[in-house]
Amino acid sequence: MLVLGLAGGLDPIDRKILDTPEAYTYDGAAVLIEDGHVVAAFEEARLNRIKHSNKFPAAAVRHCLAMRGVALPQIDRIAYYVDEASADALLARMYLDRPDIAARANARHLLAATLARECGDAIDPGRLCFFEHKLTHAACTMHQSGFDESLVYVIDNAGGLYRGTRAASGKVALDTIALTDPSQSLQKLCHAVLPFLGLGLFEEYRALALAQFGSPERFEAAVGMLYALLPDGHYRLDLARTRDLRDLIDPPRGGVLTAAHHDLAAALQQAMERIVLHVLAHHRATTGLHNLCTAGGMADNIATSTAIRSAGLFDEIFVHPAAYDAGCALGAALLASQAAGTPPPRARIDDVRWGSDVRDAAALLRGWNPVVSTDAKNDTPRRAAECIARGATIGWVQGRSDFGTHALGARNAFAAAAPIANRERLHRALGRVETYRPLAAMIRAEDLARWCEGESDGGALGFQTFLVRARAETRAPLAAALTHDDRFCVQTVARDRQPLLWQLLTHLDALTGSPVLLSASLNRSNEPTAESVEDAVVSYLGSQLDYLIVGDCFVERREIDWDARGALHLALPPHVKLVRSQGLIERHSQRMTAELRTTTTAPMRRAVTPLLGDLLATIGEAAPLGEIVSEARLAADDARQLIDEIDALWSAGMVLLRPAPAKEAA
Repeated sequence: MLVLGLAGGLDPIDRKILDTPEAYTYDGAAVLIEDGHVVAAFEEARLNRIKHSNKFPAAAVRHCLAMRGVALPQIDRIAYYVDEASADALLARMYLDRPDIAARANARHLLAATLARECGDAIDPGRLCFFEHKLTHAACTMHQSGFDESLVYVIDNAGGLYRGTRAASGKVALDTIALTDPSQSLQKLCHAVLPFLGLGLFEEYRALALAQFGSPERFEAAVGMLYALLPDGHYRLDLARTRDLRDLIDPPRGGVLTAAHHDLAAALQQAMERIVLHVLAHHRATTGLHNLCTAGGMADNIATSTAIRSAGLFDEIFVHPAAYDAGCALGAALLASQAAGTPPPRARIDDVRWGSDVRDAAALLRGWNPVVSTDAKNDTPRRAAECIARGATIGWVQGRSDFGTHALGARNAFAAAAPIANRERLHRALGRVETYRPLAAMIRAEDLARWCEGESDGGALGFQTFLVRARAETRAPLAAALTHDDRFCVQTVARDRQPLLWQLLTHLDALTGSPVLLSASLNRSNEPTAESVEDAVVSYLGSQLDYLIVGDCFVERREIDWDARGALHLALPPHVKLVRSQGLIERHSQRMTAELRTTTTAPMRRAVTPLLGDLLATIGEAAPLGEIVSEARLAADDARQLIDEIDALWSAGMVLLRPAPAKEAA
């Protein structure tokens, strides 16, 4: 039984028709499962290179099918992460509100048509199934928790609580206990306060990072007026009172954060923890359930998950590593597979490396030879440890990519966890301005008790979902990973699951006595985490990381001369359009202006020089940069300015520079 689960919008990458903020189609993904087991899982953003992509997960679908070697007609069920009635209602509203939508469509036939367009194969609409969004969140975490019974808390825009039970047959039931109205969601509370911190959509993680530097007392009363804890685990939000904050604090001016902003973030974090614990304490007592599963966008708040764990309400807590909407593709697939008679196995997942592999790294890297040197050897863990021990930062790309919020050892950037300056250094190497954000620390599973107070089960901490407290004697070698209260986000590395990463840590132990890595995802601030070898090289070249290790290949930058740069092909990404217009100046002279625009929901616009606009209009799909400049017959200074402009656009993700296609290179 092959089941494909989908999450995301229905627009193609190069168009913006059905995208609306109220649709919440961000973080699209596709997941293929066979007889309840995950075969492949891809987040669309990793493939189309649009952060929080709200496009149809076309590339993710194609990658899943290719991984299994099947075509769309061979898929038994295709599951979507929104219930059919809600999807139809949204399409009906769009049809009424948008005169540019020519024909009214229902969700089933539109999804079938979209799949046919993107995959080249027709699909019977009767093989499609739709599930309630919050239920796909719940299924994602409960089905893969390994629990026979659990309280399931979906902390999302429209969440709720469920009783999860697993029968002897393996079938999981999710019985509703209480539902959260969107007007009362913690997401709404968070987004009501974020503007006072100068933050917006997708920036909840920054508020969490700021909270560690503040004290909640200054704004405790003001934020406390935004909610009330009620009997029986209920609470009420009064977000209209957010206006009272206007008299107490202004958003940061010029991006400068003050102690007041840190204190407001701390008060917001405290409020969310109090609400969550209030809800869970009641339902733990009334249900008698001693295990907890969480999912939903707000379940990614590590401090809140840690507060639940520290409260001692539950014997075990499982936070799914794909708690956000991409995980709904997995939840939808699991629900559809179970409905067809093949529930997932009763086992907790311990690995989410379900994406693309880097087995052909050496061959793929050869195309980048003009700009990087590659040394292929079989001792990469040792060489990586030697570089880190000398103080270097590295990119690390191994095996299949991870599916989920965090990079868990397959697509990472590493540095030594001490001195404390390495946190800012690693952030800056990746072009990130929020250098205050904490980074995770990776340790071997068997070393957990040695490094952390009160911890012994290394197998339970493999997904960067909890903070733990460092032992006094390990705080110095963990300095760059520690929060203000000597805690850190931990990921344990098991020898049998990630042998190369385990070897790296072991070599580091032999060299320094500190087998611990400071870890970030391998991506610059304006791009998603690297998926392919090409993504990794582009991130590396645009970063200040010292080295890149891909599979068995040790990669270093070359001194890039004009010939090397000119060998790369220039093209526009599919989601970027060139727009040129002509207007009058002083009533008689005409001037052509050009800019690049994205088709994403949060569009980006970047003006380009008329010269570059003319060149981009003529290159088609791709052309060698050297040929483009040569044919333009530019003076040396003009050529340099053009190259600088292209480099800046490349760093911003608005143009592509890549090796020649394989057939052309041959």
